[in-house]
Amino acid sequence: MLTITKKYKTKLKTFIEREMIIKELITKLDPDNQFDVLKDSYSQVEYAWNIKFDLSTIDVTKIKNIIVSGLGGSAIGGELLQSYFRTDLKYPYQVNRNYELPLYANEETLVIASSYSGNTEETISALNDATAKQCQIVCITTGGKIEQIAKENKIPVGILKHGFQPRFALWINFFSLVNVFNTLKIVPEQDSLVKEVILFLKKKGLEYSSEKNEAIYIAENLLGFIPLLYSVSDYTSVVGTRWRGQFNENSKQHAFSNCYPELDHNEIMGWEGYKPTMNFKLINIIDEDYHLQVKKRFEITTEVIKKCGADVINIQSKEKNYKLRLVDMIYLGDWMTYYYALMRGFDPTTIDNINYLKANL
Repeated sequence: MLTITKKYKTKLKTFIEREMIIKELITKLDPDNQFDVLKDSYSQVEYAWNIKFDLSTIDVTKIKNIIVSGLGGSAIGGELLQSYFRTDLKYPYQVNRNYELPLYANEETLVIASSYSGNTEETISALNDATAKQCQIVCITTGGKIEQIAKENKIPVGILKHGFQPRFALWINFFSLVNVFNTLKIVPEQDSLVKEVILFLKKKGLEYSSEKNEAIYIAENLLGFIPLLYSVSDYTSVVGTRWRGQFNENSKQHAFSNCYPELDHNEIMGWEGYKPTMNFKLINIIDEDYHLQVKKRFEITTEVIKKCGADVINIQSKEKNYKLRLVDMIYLGDWMTYYYALMRGFDPTTIDNINYLKANL
């Protein structure tokens, strides 16, 4: 909604204190109070970590591979898990976003069917496929058909807290997955780190809900532009995927993402035809753990892109722990796209096109 965008920019010139503008937009455009949901994200981690999973039916000695099946906010939790345990998990692992499981799935496959609503049709179909293939299964949901199928088949199920939009329930979903992996002892003990994450999110929630913070600053700098997100496969690709989805759903804004090193084998050529009127703004998602050659690729490719006339924003978490850096970057993106929605004149909660699609399927 361009008129709101222009109005916001005008107000930035006339008001000294930014909080007056943000508070006005929150009151007008956030009737479901996602502001407090974001601020209290740490409480989702607390809830998830206290779920008691009865996984006595799971035979860990038979597990040869793992599949997390889900869509949207549930799928991103599975993708985040893959990066989070990048150096810990010793099993082949796949996130499934479809109606059926891969052909290799069998009784040696651990399948986690994750659906916040419990009624995601693709996940229900994949769960039925998993039962037919006699996979070892765990379900994570608030209820719905997923819970019903779990009870009918005596499948372990973790019940999530109701009341969130699925994409705003990432932390309860993700740390329920971490809880399952921790309980099965297929990753190192996570208790101390999870407690650190809770404190970290509590601190960051206060920071990002204040009148002056990085999320607001980035959102302001993106006004009038289409975000293009560059990350690195397996390291931060989940950050790019999450941010893209949050720009789409929260901000009602197209966004595009790609990953190094692959993008240097194709997408770099697209910049030869770039014109400033295309209004892309590149966001480089940086991390200190990247391979040295990947770091060089960022530098050289960014130089090429700047010469084409595109603006570039580099974003990097300064936390010492890789897992905390992932959490930090995901959380920043949630707040950034929330504020970006308000500045563009949109309610960050509504998903009218998705609801229309579901009603007509």
